[in-house]
Amino acid sequence: MSTIASTAEPRQHLLEDWLDSGSAAADRSITPWMDEERQSALEKVRRLGIPSTKQEAWRYSSLKPLTEQRFSPYPAEETSLTRGDLDALVIPGMDAHRAVLVNGRLVPHLSDLQDLPPGARVMSLRAMLEQEPDAVSGHLNKLAGRGDQVFTALNTAGLEDGLLVSVDPGLAVERPVEILHLSVGADVPRVAQPRHLLVLGEGARATVIERYLSLGEPLYCTNSVLELILEPGAGLDHHRIQTESPNAFHLTGLYLSQARGSRYRGLNLGLGAAWSRTDLVVRFSGPEADCELAGLYLAGDRQLVDYHLDVEHGVPHCTSRERFKGILYGRGRAVFDGRIHVARGAHKTDAHLSNKNLLLSRSAEVDTKPQLEIFADDVKCSHGTTVGQIDPDVLFYLRSRGISELAARRMLCLGFAGEIIDDLAPEPLRDYVATQVGSRLEKTTQE
Repeated sequence: MSTIASTAEPRQHLLEDWLDSGSAAADRSITPWMDEERQSALEKVRRLGIPSTKQEAWRYSSLKPLTEQRFSPYPAEETSLTRGDLDALVIPGMDAHRAVLVNGRLVPHLSDLQDLPPGARVMSLRAMLEQEPDAVSGHLNKLAGRGDQVFTALNTAGLEDGLLVSVDPGLAVERPVEILHLSVGADVPRVAQPRHLLVLGEGARATVIERYLSLGEPLYCTNSVLELILEPGAGLDHHRIQTESPNAFHLTGLYLSQARGSRYRGLNLGLGAAWSRTDLVVRFSGPEADCELAGLYLAGDRQLVDYHLDVEHGVPHCTSRERFKGILYGRGRAVFDGRIHVARGAHKTDAHLSNKNLLLSRSAEVDTKPQLEIFADDVKCSHGTTVGQIDPDVLFYLRSRGISELAARRMLCLGFAGEIIDDLAPEPLRDYVATQVGSRLEKTTQE
């Protein structure tokens, strides 16, 4: 049995099952360099151990609810789902190339990828490693392998499948690429660890939409890792919508590298899961790059939503904007930790971070910690955070116009969230998200 360092947290199983799955994966050779990456990741996990609340990055988010579960990998078996089973999950009116992953593995017969333009590829990462390993060896795990993120290392150690999305230089993919992560029920708690690598060549353009959801309300864990590499002048619009089962656990590690003149627009929505953690790590490798990170999260019914941002301005003349909003109700909790670091020599940096939260009940809680670390001159940087409640005067005004209290509260919450939702495109996606948020607010405004 594999073991890792013990911690003070009680009743932890220390993820032996995840480590065992990583050891088993490492025994199934794909290609020598990837075998070395997985073995290195296993050693990192054993060295790091499970984080505890004594560590600053996990100060407000105990891992006890996660580590009390005994998650084991999904068996490698063909899904019995048909296209008809997906009809209710498809966003009406949205024309997209679609890749469907069930329990972390790409399912070709459920996907629609045959009409991709020449020069664009969306395919199984495992198949790519088996067939053309040299095509990904220069990119895979080069971003995510840095640092001491234990769950990212677990994902690398247990790598089974995921997606490679690549766009050749100068190519604009007109239709969005949708990645549908679907979790289905199992007899025991399961863990899926999809791994995605997105590479946009010089001057390439694409829109990628990720959705995480489930059939029913099973207990499971998703531990996903994404590496995004934008070459000079490339542009990516990237929307991530997490509506997992209310009994699920969700972890995401997103690692972004931007070269000279590239542009990234990332929008993150955390609406589901009982316990979720998202780490967004941004590195600029060339000047004149522009990054926007936006997010909206809802937490109630004893949910925990945790966002951590780590934006490193290591070169001059780059811009970043971080805008996150949260709505909390019932006994919901949220954690927001946003760090912007401006290194020496990163002059003309323009970076601004904002986190605003709306609390709808006395029992809701948010811990927010924006950080600016500036070691360069001639920069424009700011950060701000607010935590408040619905303005009673505005609520009274709406009620005086004949609007019920519940309807007025819902209207004000939707207005608060609208700043984030309105940035979504295409329109069918925006309508879908507005409906998802609205349906959840029906419950929040009754708390």
